This record gives sequence, C-alpha cells and structure tokens, in this order.
Amino acid sequence: MENWIAPSILSADFSQLGEEVTAVLEAGADIIHFDVMDNHYVPNLTIGPLVLDSLRKSGIEATMDVHLMVKPVDRIIPDFINAGADIISVHPESTEHLHRTLNLIREGGAKPGIVFNPTTPLYLLAEVIDLVDLVLIMSVNPGFGGQSFIDSSLNKIADAAEIINSSGHEIRLEVDGGINTNTIRKASDAGANTFVAGSAIFSSKDYRSAIAKMREALD
Repeated sequence: MENWIAPSILSADFSQLGEEVTAVLEAGADIIHFDVMDNHYVPNLTIGPLVLDSLRKSGIEATMDVHLMVKPVDRIIPDFINAGADIISVHPESTEHLHRTLNLIREGGAKPGIVFNPTTPLYLLAEVIDLVDLVLIMSVNPGFGGQSFIDSSLNKIADAAEIINSSGHEIRLEVDGGINTNTIRKASDAGANTFVAGSAIFSSKDYRSAIAKMREALD
C-alpha cells in the first residue's frame, strides 16, 4: 500500500483556509486531514461540517479524512457525510455502540475508521476489524497541535499492523501526532502508511519542500 501524507488543517491559516488546502495539495499532499474537536471529549474547540462543506463548494475535490474527537458522535456523522467527508474516524470512547457507529458511517457512503489514543488498548480492533477501512494511532494525546511524538506509540503501531496484516483486509494504518522528518520514518518502519502532519507542514515556509523531505525520509 502506497504511503500517503495527510496535512492537518488544524495548523493552517484559517483566514485563508481554501488557499491553504489548495496549496498543500499542489505541493504534493495525498489527502487532507480534518480535525474536529468539541471542547468536551477533548479540551479544544475547532471546526464543524459547514467548514468542510465550504471547502467542497470552493472546488476542492481531494479525499477528506475527518477525525471526529466528539462525544456523543453519532448525531454529527450524517452532517459530515452530507458535507463531503470521504473517511470518518471515531474514538471508541465516544460511542456506546461502536458497531452501530461504524455501520452508520458505512451506510452513509463514507469509509469508517477507528482511533486509538496512547492509552486506549488495541483489543477492540479485533472486534471491529471487518468494519473499518482505516486504523488511526494517536502518537500524542488528542486535543492540540504541535505536540511531541510519544515513542511508545511505535509499539502500538506495530501491534496494529500485525492485526491488520493477519486480517487479510486492505486497511490503512494512519499515525497522527508529532510527525515530522525525524519521526515519519520510525512510524513507517513500525507499519504505518498514512501520516498526518500539521505544524511540520503548515509552519514551514515552503510546503512543497516540507512534503518532499518527508517523502525522502520515507524512502
């Protein structure tokens, strides 16, 4: 499975978000990561489906990878599907009925994903492996951008990769948190193939160069 680099718009300049998204796509990004926080499940408040809908209406057609850090989560899933989400990932802690939530995403026409925080045990993955298209391992505690990579997450990435490979399903393994040119290769060696990077890209002066250096690190 080819590697994907997914800039997180959490670190973008929101005064010109459409231009920022277009710029990173033109610079070589594969997909766009869309962080949704509710100041309840996580201690921060970000953006909702209207922002995604606006990006779609502006002509942006790239894959939108929506990470819902929201509790309860089921109510807002249809809104993001209607707004144009391609992938929607949820935390098991955000729902009382994980199977039902993942099926809600699939039935709405998006690809379901499951997210594991640094201290969330992986045993749940085996229970829903047939229902997901993406597994997201958080290498920081969710809620804020610009945090440092938690090295112990490499073990969780490797364990998730083993479960995915044993399943026989084509499932993407994504990592989010502290990804830069120094950590992306470690995450790749552990088994990840999709890399969310926020400040490492959007804080650089040259998006194309930042993304190219990440690909060089992967190679």
